[in-house]
Amino acid sequence: MPKKTPRPDVPALSTGQAGETHQSAGAGVPVLTTNHGVPVSDNQNSLRAHERGPTLLEDFVLREKIFHFDHERIPERIVHARGSGAHGVFECTQAIPELTRASLFQKAGTTCPVFVRFSTVAGGAGSVDTPRDVRGFAVKFYTDSGNWDLVGNNMPVFFIQDAIKFPDLIHSVKMEADRGYPQAASAHDTFWDFIGLMPEAMHMVMWAMSDRALPRSLRMMEGFGVHTFRLVDAEGESRFVKFHWKPVLGLAATCWDEAVKIAGADPDFHRRDLFEAIEAGDFPAWDLGIQVFDEAWAAKQPYDVLDATKLIPEEEIPVRIVGRMTLNRNPDNFFAETEQVAFLPSNLIPGIDFSDDPLLQGRLFSYLDTQKSRLGTTNFHQIPVNAPKCPFHNFQRDGLMQTRVPRGRANYEPNTLAEAGEDPGPREAPGEGFRSFSGIGAPATGRLRVRAELFADHYSQATMFWRSQTASEQAHIASALVFELSKVKVEAIRSRVLSRLRRVDEDLASRVACGLAMPLPDAAPVAREPVEMAPSTVLSMQARAPHGFAGRKVAILFDEGSSLSSIRRLCTDIRAAGGSVFLVAPKVGELRLKGGTLKADGQLAGSPSVLFDAVVGALSPDAVTRLLRDAAVAQWFRDAWSHCKVIAHCPATRTLLDQVGIGQDEATVTLDALLAAGLQRHWAREPQVRDLA
Repeated sequence: MPKKTPRPDVPALSTGQAGETHQSAGAGVPVLTTNHGVPVSDNQNSLRAHERGPTLLEDFVLREKIFHFDHERIPERIVHARGSGAHGVFECTQAIPELTRASLFQKAGTTCPVFVRFSTVAGGAGSVDTPRDVRGFAVKFYTDSGNWDLVGNNMPVFFIQDAIKFPDLIHSVKMEADRGYPQAASAHDTFWDFIGLMPEAMHMVMWAMSDRALPRSLRMMEGFGVHTFRLVDAEGESRFVKFHWKPVLGLAATCWDEAVKIAGADPDFHRRDLFEAIEAGDFPAWDLGIQVFDEAWAAKQPYDVLDATKLIPEEEIPVRIVGRMTLNRNPDNFFAETEQVAFLPSNLIPGIDFSDDPLLQGRLFSYLDTQKSRLGTTNFHQIPVNAPKCPFHNFQRDGLMQTRVPRGRANYEPNTLAEAGEDPGPREAPGEGFRSFSGIGAPATGRLRVRAELFADHYSQATMFWRSQTASEQAHIASALVFELSKVKVEAIRSRVLSRLRRVDEDLASRVACGLAMPLPDAAPVAREPVEMAPSTVLSMQARAPHGFAGRKVAILFDEGSSLSSIRRLCTDIRAAGGSVFLVAPKVGELRLKGGTLKADGQLAGSPSVLFDAVVGALSPDAVTRLLRDAAVAQWFRDAWSHCKVIAHCPATRTLLDQVGIGQDEATVTLDALLAAGLQRHWAREPQVRDLA
């Protein structure tokens, strides 16, 4: 038998029988085996008939390895395909037994594990993190009463009112069917054709065109249950509820140009940000809030609370905080957990129930059907990330990939096997089991394919949202509409959307029409006249933007000759304020500074300013002279200026800024003034750097 040529990258070879060589597993190192536990002697060569002969079919090691590789990928989600997940814990901070019998809310201090998956909606699994898109916000609570899945988004409303339109919505926003593009983008004909024909979508369009669709971080966005649910107390009394997640770090967004550049610099920007924050111990947290109201209050409103295109202003029903969720552990394996986790809106626990929201009712069917398609078996609940952490017993049996081994004959209920001395299996529990609210049922007139009259008001809340934004945010919305509609080739589609925008706000419609160089069409007809609703400051991100450094990252640009003591003082102050520091230099090796040496965390060309919340220039006069020849330096500062970020500078860096055309304002400050300036975007600068609608 001929000798094999040892591979240079395979160490620790020892000689076996007949002169062959093999890799020794070594003490404490597990032996490589097949999926069935058979030890593998050679993982480098297939079995052949002779040295130069054909590969043999009997090589079960080869066949199993290739077979498994060929089936590694499972169908990706049709929507929410690109996701990021994390483990954590939820703690009830305010008991509400007077509202619900859900065990999770009976006593302050009650905790349960959670798994959370954030996602984009329109793009595939291989798309980027930062497109203009809705973000999924799905939480699986592993309670002692079973799994509760609160499956929502980072926006409190949705495009459609009835689930029968969901396939049409997603088909329209996905890649156009004949050409397979654009990917992860709504700026194309089919989406806006659909939107122009669906006036109920206009409220959600306002949110989708706002900065809410461009989050700075998954840690800095709100979450919403979207639908109206019910809380049911121990006496069977029901109240309506809306669920809210409030980020402890506050809300923050990027701007459109920045989001595009981030996609090129780091397609995994949000995924990396979440992972690294948890790894560093900066555990992101959200407060769980509820808006609770009864049917009498709901009946008095000028909108229907079962309409998923409507929200309840917090000025009308304040959000009551009842718990906090903290994410404190990254997945051990992305596929096993983040990809295989299966969320079901139908996963409820006793004390929480559905409403008659027609969009929610359709989701209750759709999600279960989807998991069978993706995960290939009705037993997907046995995958560890999906399995409840409380005991579970039933008579569901067999099925593809069954991993449990039920014993005994009892696989039906009721039975009398106990009389024969056998285990009869589980029984229903009328007292403690889940009971649907008794008020849910067909009205006297029967079940109809209709929508309630109040569902026909499609514009009141869209107008409220628009008027609740700051001037800068309104400019972003109008500019986003101009950008998106400019990609629409069919003029009639653009005109139809403009007619809808006139019903939202005349100024908005005029600005968008001007940006498109189009005449304003007649306002679209309405099925129900809008009502006047007061603006809500809660709906403005800029009005509530956090001022401090918590959760933010500051880049400090330095080079040879910089002051080491100044840089160290800055780092100490920023970290003490809750921020993090990333050191950037033209070279990543050790550089000689005034007062010592220092290594950068990243090289200038590979660390663009779009990755940071603020930038600092700590350069010597000689370094400025050198760096003025480097276009990357000018672009580094120009992007930060263009994206309305705080720029801190030493005197020498100020010279560089003047040379590259960067002006002065309240957000261009000296190094000593950085902490007082904070990291809030300086939106007053924006009209100087770009044309906005």
